[in-house]
Amino acid sequence: MLRALEIRDMLIIDRLELAFQPGLNVLTGETGAGKSILLDALGFVLGWRGRAELVRAGAEQGEVVAEFELGADHAARAVLEEAGLPSEDMLILRRVNTKDGRKTAWVNDRRCSGEVLRQLSDTLLELHGQHDDRGLLNPRGHRQLLDQYAGAGDALEAVRKAWRARGQAAKALEQAEAELAEVRAEEDFLRHAVDELSKLAPEAGEEEALDTARRRMQSAEKIREDISRAHQALSEGAEGAMSDALRWLEGASDRAEGGVDAPISALERAMVELGEAVSGVEACLDGLNFDAHELEATEERLFAIRALARKHQVGPDQLPELAETLGDRLARLDRGADDVEALRAALRHAEAGYDTAAFALSDLRKGAASGLDAAVTGELQPLKMERAVFHTEITEAEPGPEGRDAVAFTVATNPGAPAGPLNKIASGGELSRFLLALKVCLTGEDASRTMIFDEIDRGVGGATADAVGRRLKALAAGGQVLVVTHSPQVAALGAHHWQVAKRVDGEVTTSTVTPLDSEAREDEIARMLAGDTVTSEARAAARALLHG
Repeated sequence: MLRALEIRDMLIIDRLELAFQPGLNVLTGETGAGKSILLDALGFVLGWRGRAELVRAGAEQGEVVAEFELGADHAARAVLEEAGLPSEDMLILRRVNTKDGRKTAWVNDRRCSGEVLRQLSDTLLELHGQHDDRGLLNPRGHRQLLDQYAGAGDALEAVRKAWRARGQAAKALEQAEAELAEVRAEEDFLRHAVDELSKLAPEAGEEEALDTARRRMQSAEKIREDISRAHQALSEGAEGAMSDALRWLEGASDRAEGGVDAPISALERAMVELGEAVSGVEACLDGLNFDAHELEATEERLFAIRALARKHQVGPDQLPELAETLGDRLARLDRGADDVEALRAALRHAEAGYDTAAFALSDLRKGAASGLDAAVTGELQPLKMERAVFHTEITEAEPGPEGRDAVAFTVATNPGAPAGPLNKIASGGELSRFLLALKVCLTGEDASRTMIFDEIDRGVGGATADAVGRRLKALAAGGQVLVVTHSPQVAALGAHHWQVAKRVDGEVTTSTVTPLDSEAREDEIARMLAGDTVTSEARAAARALLHG
């Protein structure tokens, strides 16, 4: 619940500190005193979109701090955890607005976005303002209210899950049918291309190897003659001459007294090197031997690979990958009909699952609708609308993630009068009472959120206003309700009372909020009864309201 609200330099508020309490808190004051400014400030710190100009004239920035007390299982804790923010028993929200429009927010002294504030707001506070019965007037919100009353969370989640599965199955089928149609459109090309690639069976790196072999064979004739001459010179002339020289030197070595030992060693080494050179030349000659048909076959395959690569606009080394890709597409074509039929069966299964979940939710809604109608009708009696009839109308709608039901609240305010939409049948005061009755029925045991009612008692007075006040008091039991009111009957039933007043000091206008004790409450309620001139009769009536 909301424990404290501190406002600095916002609109006509200089500095204001409020400490709220559990139960029914009422705020009263003259029209224009600034009661709505409090709500604007509270909405600002909660990230609501509101007025653009909030900073008080002459101030550099405005600031609002709100403190909320959280229970152990409060829904705000999940939002904090998801946002990576600290979760403590006291939640402190702070937001600053500079005069140039920049806004900065903190949650428990950690920077956060306005979106996080709005998510927290949904768990912390519920505002019903002077024109906020649009939630009742807009049938799009009626289904959500009925689901809240029915406790349909699990059933609704089952429908949403089934709707997602249905959508995924439909998308998979659509994609498969489109792919099959696309592949069928190029079936002739695929079969020809796969057959052509399969027959040629190119390998990665093959084009480069074939090109190298082709160039080697083409140049072989040009260099073979010179290499043959070199082989002849080495094996016949050079080898013979060196052998003769070595033999002669070895014959003379005994008489040369060591003078030819070094030349002999050098020749022996040269003979070894010469042998290696001859072997290398012979190997080269062997490598230059080829069949003319081999060159022709190499060129034919090389040209075929290059032509196929140009045809498919890929590199020669990419042909094996292309063959695999086209083969897969052809395989999908061959098995495509079976795949599509399987996906159609999956879609039928998903649709059946959705129908089962949606019909179960519909049954739950129809059962809850009768209970809600009876509960709201029961709540209307103490609100002096005992002859009004509230009815929840459920009709079939287009299937969606929240089922296939359209829900609308209809009313008949007088016996015999036809039922119709709230906004066409109920007056402003009646709308407020319908809203209050509905809120009493929907709140139940949930007191985790602070509820704020901004002049929900407008258009009513006397005994009806007293009945509204008593329902607000009952709604606040075990929780917290803040009411901005002009009704003395409602104000008298509050557990805590604040007076909002506007003060003009020279050229400066400021708004103040003062907590009222018993005596001051009597004065304020007397003012609300009598107007500017408070009479003894008004004070007596105020005392009667406070103690009656």
